[in-house]
Amino acid sequence: MSSVLSNTLFLLEVIGILAFAASGMIEGVRRGVDLFGIGLLAFLTAFGGGTVRDLLLDRRPFFWVENEYWLWLPILVALFGPFILRSRIIEITSKTVKWPDAIGLGAWSANGTLLALEMGETILVSALMGVVTAAVGGIIRDLLLNRTPLVIIDHEPYLLISLLGGLLIGALITLGTPKVEAAIVTTVFIFIVRAAVILAEWRLPAIQNHNSLPE
Repeated sequence: MSSVLSNTLFLLEVIGILAFAASGMIEGVRRGVDLFGIGLLAFLTAFGGGTVRDLLLDRRPFFWVENEYWLWLPILVALFGPFILRSRIIEITSKTVKWPDAIGLGAWSANGTLLALEMGETILVSALMGVVTAAVGGIIRDLLLNRTPLVIIDHEPYLLISLLGGLLIGALITLGTPKVEAAIVTTVFIFIVRAAVILAEWRLPAIQNHNSLPE
């Protein structure tokens, strides 16, 4: 792996960790949990997806164990983030958490996909690794907050955007685009599409169930 590609993966990890740690911290503040709970939410949201990805790819040590300094990022977010929110600089709403989440979606989808491609996985498998990296942390966060994960019930094309982004990286690389440029283009693409979904409030149609649930 070239140094430029390694630096690109490094940068995507920084962006993804900070963004998802912020989304976990914001949800913790919204739910009124204590400082330790906020730290736990920030940690698991930031590292959950990448850890499951590493498990599936049989990659050891885990990325945050190999680079211990990553642990300081969610710690700093958990310590200082709540004070920024309480200063009313940022209004805390259900939509507030979606913006750092959109940034993390782009960074982690590209990172997970590119890392799997570098390990010799197919484009489809690599794209799914990008989805896992981007989505699992938020799922863990929502489960800890005792709610059905939003990626399942809010009908926004969150997982679809991540998957399309991963396939885009594979297509660009197949067409001869350098891997670094492909990762950057995909990260920006995912964020723009996710931002459009948030602003326009686009929803996927629900599957209608005309039968009552069995007892």
